[in-house]
Amino acid sequence: MDEINALKEITQEIALMALSKAGFFKVAEFHGGTALRILHGVQRFSEDLDFALIKPMSDFDLMHYLTYMHNDFEAYGYKVQMADRKDASKIVQKQFLKVDSLGKELSLMYPQNKSERRIKIKIELDTNPPAGAKMELQYLTFPLAFSVLAKDLPSSFAGKLHAILCRPFDKGRDWYDFIWYISNRVPVNFDLLSNALEQQGPWAGSMLKADKHWLADNLRRKVLRLKWSELVQDIMPLLQANEQQALETWDEAFFLHLISKGLEA
Repeated sequence: MDEINALKEITQEIALMALSKAGFFKVAEFHGGTALRILHGVQRFSEDLDFALIKPMSDFDLMHYLTYMHNDFEAYGYKVQMADRKDASKIVQKQFLKVDSLGKELSLMYPQNKSERRIKIKIELDTNPPAGAKMELQYLTFPLAFSVLAKDLPSSFAGKLHAILCRPFDKGRDWYDFIWYISNRVPVNFDLLSNALEQQGPWAGSMLKADKHWLADNLRRKVLRLKWSELVQDIMPLLQANEQQALETWDEAFFLHLISKGLEA
């Protein structure tokens, strides 16, 4: 599993390099779990590449940039198939794909031991992102030196909190990331969180202005409804063996403690 996850990460970095060469990060930014892993060293693997436009654009042509990605993948020995997630899968809405976003699924085949191995990467681009995000330029050196535009950590934390509170299902990887943000004392971009809550989810249209107290109260309510065995099962395959033992601490008391110390201190 570690080998498969490492190969996925190499493939993700080739994809980011190709998008950077194509000028994608002049109009869009990189965020989500894979951004945390690749840019900030979070110790969990991630499967998807999540992006958002810097400015809303309903007619954005994602395929223009994916053509560059296709060519670079072929140069590295991959065979590429591409499918629209909205057409290719009936579970797109379960994956929390926004109505005003573009989704693609890349199926990549590469030679290994006289046979072919397949990797799938899901790409999501939010074409109507909530206002208030702050961004910064980050640099990577594999497979070649290149730059990507990404949300800063307080904005990234706000996006993760919106997912935790508004996703129609619970994911262990969200709560793993929550621990990382709290442990690293990352503040929350409340402007972005409020705008995201206004745009999508159960608080949409309520003109809510989120603050620390509101956030802590609603996270507590969420924690009290969580099924810990399901969360652990979700995150386990994305962690290396030495990280998995820490999952034994995952329970109601642990996360209530984190909320109290991390958000209300």
